[in-house]
Amino acid sequence: MQAFFSDEQLLHEPRQFMRLGRISAPTDLPSRAGSLQAALAARGIAVQAPPDFGREPLLAVHGADYLDYLENAYARWQALKGPGVDPGPEVLPNLSPYLSGRVEADGRPPCPSPSIVAQTGYYLSDLSCPIGPHTWRSALRSTHSAVAAADHVAAHGGAAYALCRPSGHHAHRDRAGGFCYLNSSAAAAARLRRTHGRVAVLDVDAHHGDGTQQIFYRRADVMTASLHADPAGYYPFYSGYAHERGHGEGEGFNLNLPLPHGSGNDPFLRALDTALAALAGHAPQALVLALGFDTYKDDPISVLRLDIDAYREIGARIGALGLPTVVVQEGGYMVEAIGPALDAFLQGLGRS
Repeated sequence: MQAFFSDEQLLHEPRQFMRLGRISAPTDLPSRAGSLQAALAARGIAVQAPPDFGREPLLAVHGADYLDYLENAYARWQALKGPGVDPGPEVLPNLSPYLSGRVEADGRPPCPSPSIVAQTGYYLSDLSCPIGPHTWRSALRSTHSAVAAADHVAAHGGAAYALCRPSGHHAHRDRAGGFCYLNSSAAAAARLRRTHGRVAVLDVDAHHGDGTQQIFYRRADVMTASLHADPAGYYPFYSGYAHERGHGEGEGFNLNLPLPHGSGNDPFLRALDTALAALAGHAPQALVLALGFDTYKDDPISVLRLDIDAYREIGARIGALGLPTVVVQEGGYMVEAIGPALDAFLQGLGRS
């Protein structure tokens, strides 16, 4: 297996995010990457810096206006400084515009979640994506790692691992969210579509891959499936429900399998088997696995209860598919656990 990672991905070093009404210490720490690199090294897996692809691969999944904003936001934010104006050290919103994007509708539907956290975010904003001086470059290079892994798989088959940090699966076409700025899993899938007629994205992070769903929701050539904690009381709250099946040409090509909070290995693996059976019906020619370790029982923000053995079983099931596979790292915030979790996953993947 070939792995991809750029040291520039370490430059993003957030200083804050909002949690339950408090500015909190960040959990997406650069040290996460070190733990994962150690697991790769222990298995003798070579790590290569990806080429600098620039913005071109991102235009398949993100709007140019959004990329312009991300690239220049920090400098523009700092330029606000003047007499009586002192912008904070990171770019964070203080308003949430009411724009549904649907001129035919009177307004948005009611918030689908009863959670006060959900309703506050629905009507105010998401404060988990501060933009610092190096955020753009780190996020860009993170996505380059995923694109390089997709190119490697397209050329050689087998599996490749993209150590993506910051993560990406919450990033929509034109919106950051949940520690995510650019959608690496979506970029990898779009890249694979250049050489494969049908692609699937399987997301096994604790959180619903709402950005990935949004990007491919109206398409039949990329099937998306996500296993995650029930979003009625867990981020991202507003999507990830079982009734969301795709729209237009994409109808039937989106699958959500929300799990009760507290679910452990057995229910998670049963849901995984359900997802794999559905993917088999799509007959994908290549797979992107959005791999999160925030499902681990002791992760600081998880509500699921997987242990290390679960990741070995996930790896074995993915390996058994025999598909060209790009593994894209998503969440996982207990630094001491994510290295052993990756090691177990790789052991399972290689066992098949």
